[in-house]
Amino acid sequence: MSSLYLVALGSNRRHHLYGPPRCVVHAAMEELAAFGTVMARSRVVRSAPMGAAQRCFANAACVMASQYDPLALLAACKRMEREFGRRPGRRWGDRVLDLDIVLWSGGAWKDAALTIPHPHFRERAFVLGPAREVARSWRDPVTGCSVAQLTRRLTRREALPR
Repeated sequence: MSSLYLVALGSNRRHHLYGPPRCVVHAAMEELAAFGTVMARSRVVRSAPMGAAQRCFANAACVMASQYDPLALLAACKRMEREFGRRPGRRWGDRVLDLDIVLWSGGAWKDAALTIPHPHFRERAFVLGPAREVARSWRDPVTGCSVAQLTRRLTRREALPR
């Protein structure tokens, strides 16, 4: 039986074959088809660096159907990150490719290796913006809010004077 996944993609380093981060993200969306059927792809957006990262990111999201269970998809995504040249390093540092499973049609998942929904996706415009393009009606199993509602909440919160 196939499950649906919302996967977030990001890059802020060049790849020796694919080129700049925007092209890395496009290539990664194509390569995800090895793990199932990519049903929808967002546009690639530019976002500011976060944490220890020094360069701007290219970010996108896709919806895919896969026979993989969440842990098998996580292992496949981590292998793909390594194949694209990701090396262990500082948390939130510069990277050629970052793949995160954000939501899953099976609801919530939690174990030592993986938490779905992604614990921080509600606070990240660079995840919610692209996710809204491809999965606006998907619901967060924790809050019950749709991706579109979460995006509006974040946008309002960021617009408030500090």
